[in-house]
Amino acid sequence: MASKTNPGNFFEDFRIGQEMRHATPRTITTGDVALYTGLYGSRFAVSSSDEFARQIGFDGAPVDDLLAFHMVFGKTVPDVSLNAVANLGYAGGVFGAPVYPGDTVSTVSTVTGLKENSNGKTGVVYVNSVGRNQRGEMVLDYNRWVMVRKRDENAPAPETVLPELPKVVAPEAFQIPKGLDLSAYDYELAGSPHRWDDYAVGEKIDHIDGMTIEEAEHQIATRLYQNTAKVHFDQVAATAGRFGKRLIYGGHIISLARALSFNGLGNGVRIAAINAGAHANPAFAGNTIFAWSEVLEKFEIPGRRDMGALRLRLVAVRDQRAIDFPLRNTDGKYDPKVLLDFDYTILIPK
Repeated sequence: MASKTNPGNFFEDFRIGQEMRHATPRTITTGDVALYTGLYGSRFAVSSSDEFARQIGFDGAPVDDLLAFHMVFGKTVPDVSLNAVANLGYAGGVFGAPVYPGDTVSTVSTVTGLKENSNGKTGVVYVNSVGRNQRGEMVLDYNRWVMVRKRDENAPAPETVLPELPKVVAPEAFQIPKGLDLSAYDYELAGSPHRWDDYAVGEKIDHIDGMTIEEAEHQIATRLYQNTAKVHFDQVAATAGRFGKRLIYGGHIISLARALSFNGLGNGVRIAAINAGAHANPAFAGNTIFAWSEVLEKFEIPGRRDMGALRLRLVAVRDQRAIDFPLRNTDGKYDPKVLLDFDYTILIPK
């Protein structure tokens, strides 16, 4: 009798052009928003206050952009990364329609690249994933690549195909929410006086505050997103793995670092794009996360005088606040303290 359970896809199960319509659409509620706030302590006014959000043209407070990201991402895990060793990177991510409590998101992914690793035990799978709301509007379109185990190490390697991915999302590709107008932006209520013009390319911002990861918190967060990857939950499997303990979901670090970035970038009203990203090293319960940002570029928004965009490098490190130590060692590998190297773009009032 055929098994009724799903062991997840292994590397040899993927093929170029394969489309996966992921199960379990997710209706996002105010309860999810409250739990997300409790987990990360995000203080961005636009996702905290209906009245603030309405003043600048939203229908109400949209859910945090990264909460929407995690919900869209979580749908993909049972099909793409249930048997993953690690999630490796991101590129070409564009945020679309704002997500509000009551909206339902679902995700479809397409395999765009495959490359077996030299050890013959794993391979890298590239996918493009698109999340949509109940009206079919795109809420997030992004690319990621993940290292996945092989079921059979003797299975033949597929032809290597590497997708062409943009290094930076151009301003012309940003999806500015309909009605968004920052000319009436209230800087006092937002908690920061700093506008687009106040930031300079090359400037580094130490976000100062740290936050220690607790085992229970990251497991609650990962379950909130219905992310079923074994490496985050299964201590039996983790004990047999490389590190001997459960790994913190990489997205948990992104959300922690973004929440910490409020101190210095409090007027980042919306994430417009994810340009690139690397989970440089694994994180574990007990690590204390600090973050800093570097302004990589400043973009004018075509046709807009009320807002501009900042391309930022957000770096999260563990157990160390200093922002000027070399991120990579002499061998080119990330310093073990570096957890996240994230390149993204925010909209900010002028």
